[in-house]
Amino acid sequence: MLTPLTSRKPGRRTAGVGFAIALCALVIWPPTPHVLAQATLSFVIVNANLVDGSGAPARPAAVRVTNGRIAEVGDVRPTAADRVIDARGLVLAPGFIDTHNHSTEGLLTEPLAASQISQGITTVVVGQDGSSPWPIGEYLDRLRRDPPSLNVLTAVGHATVRRLVMGDDFARPARADEVTRMEALVEQGMREGAIALSSGLEYEVGGYATTDEVVALARVAGRAGGFYISHVRDEADKAFDAMREVVTIAERAGLPVQNTHIKLGTAGVWRRAAEALALFDAARAKGLDVTADAYPYDAWSSTITVLVPSKRYEDAVDVAKGLADVGGAQNVLITRHAAHPDYEFKTLDAVATGLGITPVALFMQIVKAGGASVVCTAMVDEDIRAFYRWPWTMVSSDGGIGMRHPRGAGSFPRVLGRFVRERKWLTIEEAIHKMTGLPAARLKLTDRGAVRPGSLADLVLFDPATVIDRSTFSEPLTLSTGIRNVWVNGALVWDEPRPTGAKPGQVLTPGRTPRGAVARP
Repeated sequence: MLTPLTSRKPGRRTAGVGFAIALCALVIWPPTPHVLAQATLSFVIVNANLVDGSGAPARPAAVRVTNGRIAEVGDVRPTAADRVIDARGLVLAPGFIDTHNHSTEGLLTEPLAASQISQGITTVVVGQDGSSPWPIGEYLDRLRRDPPSLNVLTAVGHATVRRLVMGDDFARPARADEVTRMEALVEQGMREGAIALSSGLEYEVGGYATTDEVVALARVAGRAGGFYISHVRDEADKAFDAMREVVTIAERAGLPVQNTHIKLGTAGVWRRAAEALALFDAARAKGLDVTADAYPYDAWSSTITVLVPSKRYEDAVDVAKGLADVGGAQNVLITRHAAHPDYEFKTLDAVATGLGITPVALFMQIVKAGGASVVCTAMVDEDIRAFYRWPWTMVSSDGGIGMRHPRGAGSFPRVLGRFVRERKWLTIEEAIHKMTGLPAARLKLTDRGAVRPGSLADLVLFDPATVIDRSTFSEPLTLSTGIRNVWVNGALVWDEPRPTGAKPGQVLTPGRTPRGAVARP
């Protein structure tokens, strides 16, 4: 809970009588959560260990927020009129920016977004993996009328516009006239407020698109000042071909690209992250703006059909290979299956054993019964560490409100607790930069992602000694701990352990910058 700054004892003053009087006037903070939600947007945070989002070393500092913006940073002296928050022993950072989030519907049904703000997330990008709201303008208008607790941007989905044009006849390359109609829809989506084109080229609708089709649509997004964010065509045995396709699209379409939730997800490509990063480094050396994001777990969450890239779901050989590639059916956890809810949160291997059939036969039955959502443990720490240490990889969740994967409620605290404090893969400054300054640059958010005068006051106050994720694969909705307070546009939205009820989030439509500008770390 947010704690007040108590008055000092007589004789311990360091800044004069006026300063001491000012401090003594502030012990009423905080009031009740309801009052907090309605409180003034002007306050001062003192005694913070500031990690400002730039990657610069942490430093002691105080921060004044006035009317939703950061007014001063450094040796800030509160006045008698200020509300003061004592951050002694805590880290103050910019609000975390999640460049890959799946709260498209959740923001409408659960606008307080507790599982997101409790991680320190203050801005999300939805419309991911090729699937976006439509029309974009109507969706964003709904959020403007009934705002959530955090800020929102959206991509326009490749599969969404492909389905609008091709209907159910999508299992083929598009004709030239169909690509032209898709281009018009992408242009519409960008005009209505989208900031990127997203694709899900591993999935059923987007997977039939040619590279030429994606290049044509990406060019439209690029002309509008946007970028291309890709769930690549394969994250398994053909991952390197898929990554090369991302580079090809960047070169041919002439726009920035992001390989989202970068991973190497089958045994045949494990421990080859250095090769993938060398491919992207070579592209950047040629002037291409290629970045990535990653979630901090060794298990992915998707539909069960992605286990069989050939899409021959009734071919026993292909199904068996797909299961072997991820280390076996014991690594596939069923998280949602409408036809058999009793299968949920059991492994494919355990259910098959209980039924007295093979995992291959069970896979085929599940697909025929409408499919299932699964979580698959299929990555190794060596690769995850390498991807996170690449200067151009951002922290993302690939989660969202209500997601049945621990990343939906735990991603950002997991990085701070596991990767920074426990494993020391990253310094706290590096991690915060990957959560704030780097994604802000990618999204062209010039007034967020940093604690500096003039920036909007999206802020996170957390305890570096205790921050940790608590969500698990069996209890994925459990909230994290150690994130003390979160402000969005200067309003307090999270006061651990609960939301305040404030909903100050904004729909963001950042200004466009000239094509060819490359994001800097």
